[in-house]
Amino acid sequence: MTTSFVLLSDTHLPKRAKDLPAALWTDIDAADLVVHAGDWVDLATLNAVQQRSQRFAGVRGNNDGPEFDDRLPLVTRFAVEDLRFALVHETGAATGRERRMAADYPDVDVLVFGHSHIPWDTVAPSGLRLLNPGSPTDRRRQPDFTWMRGTVDGADLSVELVRLPPPAR
Repeated sequence: MTTSFVLLSDTHLPKRAKDLPAALWTDIDAADLVVHAGDWVDLATLNAVQQRSQRFAGVRGNNDGPEFDDRLPLVTRFAVEDLRFALVHETGAATGRERRMAADYPDVDVLVFGHSHIPWDTVAPSGLRLLNPGSPTDRRRQPDFTWMRGTVDGADLSVELVRLPPPAR
């Protein structure tokens, strides 16, 4: 069986945008699994994403207030088919990230994280795959708004970075 998924993070609603992009909502509605790596800011967004998700995994981030404490953990682990995932908001500096995260998550195949708003897709020497979907609402210094979608088929992971250019001025 193949499992489709969407990875997103750092939505920062309603501070950075009023809503998620329509194309992202379409991806969320179609996915078997939706994964959010924190910095929601707004409980209404969490509620909407959970309601529209067939299966959901999420964590809270550094910009999520105490109202998130009872709703989401700081770190969560879950399996998708034959792959073991961990989800966390922040992983620290980019320099040395693969080595540090491989040491921190030795029993994981894929680590999804957020915080930087910078898309990231690398593999540590240990084989740990690190994925950051960027942000669909707050691109900071990035050229586009981003999220990831993909599939898991057994132990095979396929990931695509979705880029949404900002509106023309």
